[in-house]
Amino acid sequence: MNSSSHATSLLQKLYSGKVLDTEGQPLAGASVKNLVTNTTVSTDVNGIFSMPATAGDELSVTYTGYTTFKYIITANDNVLSIVLSSDMQDVEEVVVVGYNSLKESNISGAVGRVDMKVAEKRRVQDIAQMLQGQTSGVNITQSTGQPGDAIDIRVRGVGTIGNNSPLFIVDGIPTTNFSFINPADIESISVLKDASSASIYGSRAAAGVILVTTKSGKAGVTKFDVNAFTGFNNAVNLPTMMNTEQYLNTLEKAWGNSNSTGTNPYTLQKSRTDIANTDWLGELFEQGKTNSFQLSASGGTDRVSYMFSSGYYDQDGIVVYNNDKYRRLEMRSNVQAKLSDWLELKSNILVNHQDKMVVSSRGDVPGIIRHALLRPPVLGVYKDPSDPTYTTENPFTDLPFYVSPSNFQSNLYEWSQNPIALAYFSNNNVRQFKLFGNVEAAANILKDKSLRFRSNIGVELNFNHTKVFMQNFGDDERGEPTVDLGLGRHNRPNGLNEDRGEDYTITWNNILSYDKTLGEDHLVNALIGTEFINNQSSSINASRRRFEYTLDRFQYMDLGGTSQDLWNGGFANEWALFSIFSSATYSYKNRYSITGNLRADASSRFGSDNKWGYFPSVAVGWTVSNEDFFPSSSAMNYLKIRASTGRLGNQNIPNYAYLSLFSREGNITRYGNPQLRWESTLQNNLGVDMRFLNNKLEVIADIFHKKTKDILLTVSLPTFIGNVGATYVNAGQVDNKGFELSAKYRDRIGDNGNFSFGGNVTSVSNKVVALHENVPRIIGTYSRAEIGQPVDVYYGYQMEGIYQNTAEISNHLHGVSSPSTKPGDVRFKDLNGDGIINDEDRTFIGNAIPRWGYGFFAGFDYKGIDLNIFFQGVAKVNRYNDGMRIIDFDTRPFNYTTRMLGAWDGEGSSNSLPRVAFEDTGISKFSTLYIEDASYLRLKNVEIGYSFGKYVNRFGINNARLYVSAQNLFTWTNYKGLDPETTDLIDRGTYPQSKSILLGLNFNF
Repeated sequence: MNSSSHATSLLQKLYSGKVLDTEGQPLAGASVKNLVTNTTVSTDVNGIFSMPATAGDELSVTYTGYTTFKYIITANDNVLSIVLSSDMQDVEEVVVVGYNSLKESNISGAVGRVDMKVAEKRRVQDIAQMLQGQTSGVNITQSTGQPGDAIDIRVRGVGTIGNNSPLFIVDGIPTTNFSFINPADIESISVLKDASSASIYGSRAAAGVILVTTKSGKAGVTKFDVNAFTGFNNAVNLPTMMNTEQYLNTLEKAWGNSNSTGTNPYTLQKSRTDIANTDWLGELFEQGKTNSFQLSASGGTDRVSYMFSSGYYDQDGIVVYNNDKYRRLEMRSNVQAKLSDWLELKSNILVNHQDKMVVSSRGDVPGIIRHALLRPPVLGVYKDPSDPTYTTENPFTDLPFYVSPSNFQSNLYEWSQNPIALAYFSNNNVRQFKLFGNVEAAANILKDKSLRFRSNIGVELNFNHTKVFMQNFGDDERGEPTVDLGLGRHNRPNGLNEDRGEDYTITWNNILSYDKTLGEDHLVNALIGTEFINNQSSSINASRRRFEYTLDRFQYMDLGGTSQDLWNGGFANEWALFSIFSSATYSYKNRYSITGNLRADASSRFGSDNKWGYFPSVAVGWTVSNEDFFPSSSAMNYLKIRASTGRLGNQNIPNYAYLSLFSREGNITRYGNPQLRWESTLQNNLGVDMRFLNNKLEVIADIFHKKTKDILLTVSLPTFIGNVGATYVNAGQVDNKGFELSAKYRDRIGDNGNFSFGGNVTSVSNKVVALHENVPRIIGTYSRAEIGQPVDVYYGYQMEGIYQNTAEISNHLHGVSSPSTKPGDVRFKDLNGDGIINDEDRTFIGNAIPRWGYGFFAGFDYKGIDLNIFFQGVAKVNRYNDGMRIIDFDTRPFNYTTRMLGAWDGEGSSNSLPRVAFEDTGISKFSTLYIEDASYLRLKNVEIGYSFGKYVNRFGINNARLYVSAQNLFTWTNYKGLDPETTDLIDRGTYPQSKSILLGLNFNF
């Protein structure tokens, strides 16, 4: 040993340290190299290492997929804490596609990949809310804000007249919904948007496919992860309703504008001493609460890995009395075992229980929110205890200024319902128990594992229980039925409706796959498989009336009346699907790729001659940047051009629709259609993927054209045939054309931080191209589907102002000898110029399908501090605001919004709001007066957090992160309803989404 080496060894000491990622998770197998002595060690399963070194030595720490970290040791160092940041450009992402996974460079179809690091910052109840605005081509809207209500998802527009929901694949098992999954359990999400990527699921893929992979364990010691948050929810952006003084002044004016004679009764009403000044929206909405707790444990060996998780989520809605609660409890296990070098087994089991208390959230009967808009402010919430009609069981006001059945203000105020009483007596409980999971066995047939056989069997089992008790309440107005005279007018008599059902689906697929790189230039990935799906469901229901005792403990069928009003029922259903499918991808030199898919499906929903549907697709890709002629530059690093075409299918019709139905007496009640066949969608796609600035900027663009033909719809037969139901036929075509653009930029902030920002935008135009020859248009109450127009386009009159004087009326309505129209009435456009406003002047006045959808985000982290912001919105979409119609323009004395203080009140006073009156001022005609622009931009999420990292390591905690999250913080819109995000064609008074402020803590050890 020479003297210098001997001196160095004397100065060396043993240093230890721990290597973590930015989330505080240990990185097992990271390489730690002393660049002076060339000594290299690896971290253990806990991310810990130790090595001899001397002060001044430089260490280099590397780990696949992470940026290299270099550090010079000082004399004061003892235990090192090293945090590596992800470098996603270094590792090519593997994307889950149909029954398989491919490297991103080998995908030629349009596959949307959700950035889970952005999505997981959303503290929401439903996985669909995480996806909102995250990927182009996918429009996700939360139709109501009631906890537990369904989320609407559309992939590349509305392609059919019927069901437009996509197919969901969770860990390889198809399902029609994925809201039962805990968002914290999601590992990755892919959206198959074009025919090439989705046709492998051909039978039900016409509306797109969303693939979800849940988290699994990794080799290493057991890791525990805890995430909990709590917070408050409040209603925002509520309309401003008139107070009592404004309301009575407006009614006084309306009475005077209606050719009424005698003393104005509302002038007298203003002097009453028993009138209230109730803000019904303020009384109805309260502060809601949200709580969530999630715990997971994962780990394993090189042979067996596991992950167990459980979660509890509860949300009390923003309507008073907490009859709009939502509770969810789930437990999940994921176990993977390598039984030998050639055989693997894994299981994924989820148990979920949901309990939802429902109030009417869409203005539907009994319309709690709708009545909060309608109810006059002159009425109080509660009766005075000295009122002879007051009871402790029913203390609420009902009919206006009620004294007796023959003595109340029946002519001056409308008989609206008390929304607070509706909320109090609401008792609609929906429970669901779900078992969802699969067991998969995989065998490597060849030693190099290129040829592989997998068999996967999955089950989805649902038990549903709906129980609705209708408590009698309100004032007695001596209405029907006469047997129950003396009872309140609501839910007369009281009653119980109950439904219990079960539904189970068995899925069994078998797949033989081949994945091999031949030499250096050729990659082959192919599979062939079969799938069998069987669904069976049944339900039983019953109803009773006239319960003598109404406490919860007495709300059972046997305790209801038995003399009359007895209803019982039940049904059963089943359907099956058998499929054969294949897929093959070939790539040459990572430059040229081609993918072909073919799926054949046999469905029990079609007759014997049309059971089978065939769904082929092909996609090609050219990675131009891998060509020798492509210039080497930091400005543009990657360029790939993609093109695809293919056909998809849809079978979403009722079971047995092809069969004729008969009554017990032998009379036909519906004619069948044995020629009924698959609805199909032909889709073409052209896309380009680009990366710039040393892979920091990624841009993806696609244009597409979807043609859906042989649409499954119903046709009613002429009445002379008899009283028979509508028959299902194949008819019509709907086209969707559009483009998608997404971009993301990411970079580092020195050595201690990262930042990223990006967004996406989608444009979709929708048009009906053809319908059945006997059905030139499908007519709804306010909308229709007609050739050349979008699906569900609004149809009515075009308002062009307010008549200011009689001369204007005579000039415009020159075809009417003595028009009854008055100044202050609505003026409609005379489309045919005949001087008469009638049905011939109706036209298309609004599109309920958004033309544009977009989302954008920004985030950064620096030295433990992180901030994430997310916006989402839609544009060029209309909505029929029926809630505003009935309060501002109805002829009945409901309350008004304060905008009606600016209603027409003389020539030149207004050209947009008609006079207030108790007569028709043109408001009975469905027109653009009620069609509003429902475009919006919403700040969906803001979250700021701090990771304590090394400060908590001494307590055995890898990392702890404290965060504050705000949901739906601001909304920018011109829509006058409670929530522009509603997707209902008719907004009757939607339960609004709430603003939430949440405080959370996440730690792992």
